[in-house]
Parts: sequence; C-alpha cells; structure tokens
Amino acid sequence: MTEPEIDYATVFRALPGAVALLTWDLLYADANDEFLRVLGRTREEVVGHHLTAHVPGDANTPAAAVMRDLEASLIHVAETGERDLALQRYDVPDPDRPGAWTERYWSLINVPVPGPDGRVTLLLHRVEEVTELIRAREVALSLQEAMLPAPRPVGRHRAAVRYRPAVGGLQVCGDWYDLVDLTGDRVVVAVGDVVGKGLAAAGVMGQLRSALSAACRVVDGPARALEVLGLYARSVDGAENTTVANTYIDWGTHTITYSSAGHPPPALLTDGTVVFLDRATDPPLGARPEHGPRLEATTSFTQGSVLVLYTDGLIERRLEDIDTGLARLADSLARHRTAEPEALADALLADLHPPGGATDDTALVIVRL
Repeated sequence: MTEPEIDYATVFRALPGAVALLTWDLLYADANDEFLRVLGRTREEVVGHHLTAHVPGDANTPAAAVMRDLEASLIHVAETGERDLALQRYDVPDPDRPGAWTERYWSLINVPVPGPDGRVTLLLHRVEEVTELIRAREVALSLQEAMLPAPRPVGRHRAAVRYRPAVGGLQVCGDWYDLVDLTGDRVVVAVGDVVGKGLAAAGVMGQLRSALSAACRVVDGPARALEVLGLYARSVDGAENTTVANTYIDWGTHTITYSSAGHPPPALLTDGTVVFLDRATDPPLGARPEHGPRLEATTSFTQGSVLVLYTDGLIERRLEDIDTGLARLADSLARHRTAEPEALADALLADLHPPGGATDDTALVIVRL
C-alpha cells in the first residue's frame, strides 16, 4: 500500500496550537492560523517582519517588557541549541470596558529547529493561553489552605507542619494533617491520604478531616475514632481506600497510643534511634468491615523524642520498595536528630524529595515530645 504524501505546510497551518517560525535575526518565517488569530494580525502583517514590529515604541509598557523577555529567550535558544520554556503574564485590553485591562497568562515554548548539518536554522515559537489554569490553581490553593489547620504549637510543645503538592498539577490534593488538643496534657496528631488528586479529592479530604477531628474529641482512643470515621466514609463518594494514621500523645503518662488504617507507620526518634510504629495497622477505610474493633497499640516515649507523621509522597518512589523509602527517612531523621521541628521538617523534605519535585503530594507533621 502506497503511503499518502503529506503536505507539511498545510499541517503546520492547521495545528491547533499557536505556532510561528522565526529566523536567526528574529524575522517571522511563517505562522500558522491559530498564531495569527491570537496575535490579531494577518499573514501579510506578520511574515517577513521582525518579532518586535508591532510592539509600541514606549520601552516602559508591559508589552515591551514581555517582548524583551521573549527576544532574550529566542536568542538564548539560537545560541545554545537548548529549548526554553516560560510562564508570562501579559494583560490585554478588556473589550467590554474601554481603557481597562484583563489579566492574562501565557505559556511560551521556544525550540531550536536544526538543519541537515545539525546547526540551528530556525526557531519554533509556541504560545498558549493558560489563564484559566492559573486561576483554577489559585482557587485550589485557597481551598487547600482553608481546609488545613494553620501551623501552631501543640499546647506547650513544639510542632511543625508541611504540605507540599506534587509537581505538574493544580497543587491541590487529598492529603491532610490535623492536630487536636484534648483535655489534660494530651494531643491528637493525624495524617490522611485520599485516593486521587484535584478538587474532587480535596473535597473528600475536607469532609474526612473534619469528621475525624470531631470523632477524636468525643470517643476514647485512636482506633475507636477511626471506626467512627470508617462508618462516616461509607456515605462519602470517593472516600474508599483512604489511608489514615491516628496518634494520641499523653505527656502525663509519656505514652503514644496509635492506630492506622492502611497508612505508612509514624516514626518515633529517640536518642538517634528510629522506631516505626507499625503494630496497629488495619486496611484502609472502606476496605474492611466497619463493625469490628480496629487494632490499637501503645508505646512509651522519653522527653525530647520526636514523633513524625507523614503521607506516602515523602517516602515512596516508582519502582522502589517502600522499605527503601522508610530506611531513607530513618537515616535522615537520625542525621538531623538535634534539629528543632521547623528545621527538621525542611531537612526531611530536602533529603527525601527528588530534585525535580515529588510526583505525589506530601503532608508532614513533626512534634517534639
């Protein structure tokens, strides 16, 4: 069967993204239909003209500043042969309000196009408006911050909390943490992880966090609180297979009572030695009959010990056994054992998160006992 001949010029012009080709001296060599639409120009007004041909003469305008950044990026690509990506704010006139401007955000990608000898001959410039994505991200971050408690001391004890979203998403997810003061010198510390990402997972997270916080105030012990949460989770779409670690710290008896619904075990650091609290782990919410008692265990601690609760984004890596991640956590804790909670939280994230950012979200709570 004869393969059809492809008219690449026609394909280029029909591309759904806004794409243009420029020469080394930043003249437009070609532009597809979507690029012309975004620019608001005809082909005759663009092709053969310099990149800056339609920019106002005033160097202090926002448009001129954007163009300077774009010009510098294209020159860098031409000289190095490396692609360049940027997020750029560039406001546009509001058609409904004369004299007013509307906030807009654009994703810019500049790519070298090599010739037969491998040297850069053309520069491919792609622009895509991402205003709605930026706005959605801002809303998501506000939602996440509203659902999670603000960092604060745990009674008279020192504590630190961190929430780090995975790279490449709306930066909102189903991971959560909570700290609940009880009567006497007692505190509940919990972390949880809802399956999934985005606003739907965050909504489920908010419901479960609130329900567990209420349960911890009225029932006796972490296992019983998780049993109540499991019953409640049956009525919440998307709550199945949520994992939770729930700990009750009692400074009067120097004990930690804990229970886990399929969650990675809390870590207890004492004098440079790390013990994982893994003697009371049951299946996640919705993965077991919620009519029997959950497991619960108690361990003692000495003054100055450190309790660490976290979600799996801190320790898990693709194609890696979870024990490797736990060992990495234990090693980091031991090396930074003298650090205060805030500094320790930063050190753990620096040690355990990969350079490009984690692919899963992370919630982290550290309490100096």
